[in-house]
Amino acid sequence: MELPWPARILRAYGFSIGIWSALSLLTGWNYLVFDQSASIHSTLPDMLTLAEARGLAYALLTPPIFYIVNRYSIGARWRLSYLFAFVFGAFPFMVICATLRWLICPPWSAIELRFLDRSATSPLQLVHDGFADMFNIYAATVLAAYAYGYFERVRKQELERSKIQEALAASELQALKMQLHPHFLFNTLHGISTLIDSDKKNAQEMIVKLSNLLRTALEHSGTDLIPLQDELKFAGEYLDIEQMRFGHRLTVTRSIDPASLRCQVPQLILQPLVENAIRHGIASSRENGWVEISSNLGEDTLELRIRNSVGASRPKGSGVGLRNTTARLKYFYSDEASLKFTLDDDQTATATLVLPSLAAKALAEDDRGPAYEIENRDQDYARADYRR
Repeated sequence: MELPWPARILRAYGFSIGIWSALSLLTGWNYLVFDQSASIHSTLPDMLTLAEARGLAYALLTPPIFYIVNRYSIGARWRLSYLFAFVFGAFPFMVICATLRWLICPPWSAIELRFLDRSATSPLQLVHDGFADMFNIYAATVLAAYAYGYFERVRKQELERSKIQEALAASELQALKMQLHPHFLFNTLHGISTLIDSDKKNAQEMIVKLSNLLRTALEHSGTDLIPLQDELKFAGEYLDIEQMRFGHRLTVTRSIDPASLRCQVPQLILQPLVENAIRHGIASSRENGWVEISSNLGEDTLELRIRNSVGASRPKGSGVGLRNTTARLKYFYSDEASLKFTLDDDQTATATLVLPSLAAKALAEDDRGPAYEIENRDQDYARADYRR
């Protein structure tokens, strides 16, 4: 949240006075060393007072210079005019700076080694005596203001670009996820339609299961990442529907690492891969087929694997499911996740997902005891053949 302008002004002067005070400490020490080398017997308190007075004058003028530079030098037009303006601005700077120095601290006499009465000199005399130093300080301050303004604009542009990219990625992710719903719904309804005439009871039960499945999908519609346990449950409910359709022709085997159940994975990351396995492994074959789902949690990665038997007509190229999954992995994890799909000579297809596990392993190991055993006994997740 942006600070109100009084707070911003106070902060600017606080930074300016702090920086110039620190630099003035070094300057005062340098004055003392120079005087000693010239056999001038000045004292450290006097030199620090002189340096801090000069530093305070510069500190009071630095925020206005930063404001003017960043207010009037943005853009590429009239740069030559800005250059002349800032060059001619050096004289008002030196007069104001000398006046501030004259008011803050009496002038110093290097001959008498004492502070003189203010009536002994004038601000214009201070400008005459310290013209070169004042101009150098003015030029350095203007350049610092330019540099600060440049980096601030770059930072804001990067921040805005980052927000735009995040919004774009979020919208594209949502579009990819929404693409799955009609695709999945169409294929499931097509499977139900094949049973309406031959097995109305099973068709009705499949419709009920489909409504439960869609309800689950809607519950997580606003969530990008869900526990693997929930994703496996969703995929399992989808397989329940398909097993009602194919009966004994479909065998499902699960080999799930208990430590992986708490890992966070993108919602609906398994469902399109399981759907591909059914379509190309069972639906395209008159023989019995099988699907195997496995997970393995490593030190830094979570590996998910969908293996299935392949019918006589092998799939060519990558379908919607594989393209969609690859795109979602790219948006979620950049280059830290991968999807590999292979067709082997033994009539087997394998889709392998490798995702970052982050810190989920420690969380999963805390809960891999009785709760996991009960859950798997009820839902039949762990290393069991599943036939209907």
